[in-house]
Amino acid sequence: MAQYKVTVFTGSMAQAGTMNKLYIKLVGAEGESDHRWLANLKGGFYQGAADLFTVWCSAPLGRLLLVELDKKTLPLMPQDAWFCSKVTVETPEGETAHFPVYRWISDLEKHLFREGTAYRVFDEKHPLAIYCREMELKSRAQDYSWDVPGEGLPHAIKAESPLDLPCEVRFSFTKTTQFLFTASSALTELSLKGYANSKKLWKNIDDIGQVFTCNRTPISDYVQEHWREDEFFGYQFLNGVNPTIIRRCYQLPANFPVTDDMVRAFLHGASSLTDEIKKGNIYLVDYKQLDGVTANKINGKQQYLTAPLVLLQKTPNDKLIPVAIQLKQKPGEDNPIFFPTDSEYDWLMAKIFVRSADFSEHQLNAHLLRTHLLSEVFAVALLRNLPMVHPLYKLLIPHTRYTLQINFLARLLLISKDGVFTQFAASGGEGMFTILRRAVSSLTYSSLCLPEDIAARGLESIPNFYYRDDGLRLWDMIHRLVQGVIGHYYKSDFDVQQDSELQNWIKDIFIHGFLSRASSGVPQSLDTVKELVKIVTVAIFTGSAQHSAVNSGQFDYGGWMPNTPITLQLPPPSGKGQCNEALLFRTLPDVNTTVQGMSTMWLLSKQSTDFVRLGEYPEGHFSEDAPCRLIKEFQAELKAFSESVKARNSGLDVPYTYMDPELMENSVAI
Repeated sequence: MAQYKVTVFTGSMAQAGTMNKLYIKLVGAEGESDHRWLANLKGGFYQGAADLFTVWCSAPLGRLLLVELDKKTLPLMPQDAWFCSKVTVETPEGETAHFPVYRWISDLEKHLFREGTAYRVFDEKHPLAIYCREMELKSRAQDYSWDVPGEGLPHAIKAESPLDLPCEVRFSFTKTTQFLFTASSALTELSLKGYANSKKLWKNIDDIGQVFTCNRTPISDYVQEHWREDEFFGYQFLNGVNPTIIRRCYQLPANFPVTDDMVRAFLHGASSLTDEIKKGNIYLVDYKQLDGVTANKINGKQQYLTAPLVLLQKTPNDKLIPVAIQLKQKPGEDNPIFFPTDSEYDWLMAKIFVRSADFSEHQLNAHLLRTHLLSEVFAVALLRNLPMVHPLYKLLIPHTRYTLQINFLARLLLISKDGVFTQFAASGGEGMFTILRRAVSSLTYSSLCLPEDIAARGLESIPNFYYRDDGLRLWDMIHRLVQGVIGHYYKSDFDVQQDSELQNWIKDIFIHGFLSRASSGVPQSLDTVKELVKIVTVAIFTGSAQHSAVNSGQFDYGGWMPNTPITLQLPPPSGKGQCNEALLFRTLPDVNTTVQGMSTMWLLSKQSTDFVRLGEYPEGHFSEDAPCRLIKEFQAELKAFSESVKARNSGLDVPYTYMDPELMENSVAI
């Protein structure tokens, strides 16, 4: 007789246990065990428990290939769902086989799970292993179907409600409870104070401050104090929530006719604009993707959205200062260029229109499209094309946690017909889809690769650019982890080329994420190990570091509404000398619009207690020594990097925390 010691691990999340009867069968290369009831003297399988059993076989089973799990109800007991984390089996030869499961089992069917050693599709030799692999992908293709949410937009998971999503990708009970509480509590508090339904204009800054006291952060307090300052206005293009649009100016755009004479008097330490451009001290921000977009109507009133151009100078003391703002793309007498020497309210209003435009550009392009929607594409392509035993599945699955449900909720609660963004943002409704389609059509693969993007924007040497500094270090760490893990399983380019599952994965990304646009630069197939390492690095970086950079500071910089108005109610000034304080408050959004924007940004910046930070892999999908060692080295690097970020931040007036691995989610989960 051959003795196998089986340990069954039940998940630690709420409601993971079961009172149903559980059965197991061990399947090896040379035989299989009986279908065995796991009789548990505790009366059930409890949350977070590890239960040990002995399975006897008449002869050794050879190399263990898989386990079969199923459950049955007891008389008078209801059927319930059970979350099995993993199964380990100690063989008669003294070896331990690991079977990662990480699945909810809610039906009475038999489920097969492979032994944890990673296998590429061309490695498979045993007919049962091949069959198991094929059946898993066939089932996944049904569970994870593509949907087309709109013409010209990346494709998404097909689901009518969160309950249509497979159990494994839904929020935990804890996450669901906290998300709903956060979503309702801030708005409820403001409703009780009479703000949420008020369609009145703001009368003064002090009134806005009364709403602002409901939720605050140290940085949002700093923003409230400094939002009018040119230096802080410039700082936000580098280290605020949208550090993706600024670029070095090598030549002034033809539609932005700023001359030396216009700015000579107030350029810092410079003789001319031309000289400053040559020295690399002039930077440009261009919101051309917003040009001509039909703005929303809110509270029955037409709203306004501009497409500004902003010129900034790096001063001799390494500050970034705005020196010229044009609020519309087409130059003309009714579209003046504003300068710091203009009247206080002319210049302030010009900056406010820029900040409002930045809100729409940031939310729809930098945040929604380039992190949320692309991460969903990476997730669905992974789940449809790679089985659990595939090494790339093991590496990428932690970076898909909660992404499908948070995106479903975004479509339902933010950008649907009745969504908050649709109702209360200047670019909501028709304008939103115009901007998204433009952003998709111009999206490039190289812009998702941070080192290439920084170089293309000419930002390699601009000082005090913490997004770049921290991001490049994280990119390098992630790239080396991916290079090590991929290199362990793919020794040659031919290995990549003959992996049909990998080829189907990248094909899905190209077709459903980038809409088959060859001009995007996204590969349609994978020919080399280097190409594979790059796309996997992009997928991990996009869903973790990049999302954190453009998401986590939303309330910090947007909670104080005058710094980031989500809409404006009057058109941009068509001449100089028109602006005053009264015009400012007629232009800012209504009270209820302000409240909706603040509450939403608070929700989207709030971390859940079941947060999993970058580098943590609570689900042990890898069992081989090499990838496990590489992950531990990655974790040690992240810890050291986090400490260095904290040390640097201790000397900054405005700490840059959005790329601190300790505060960064492993996936797009909020």
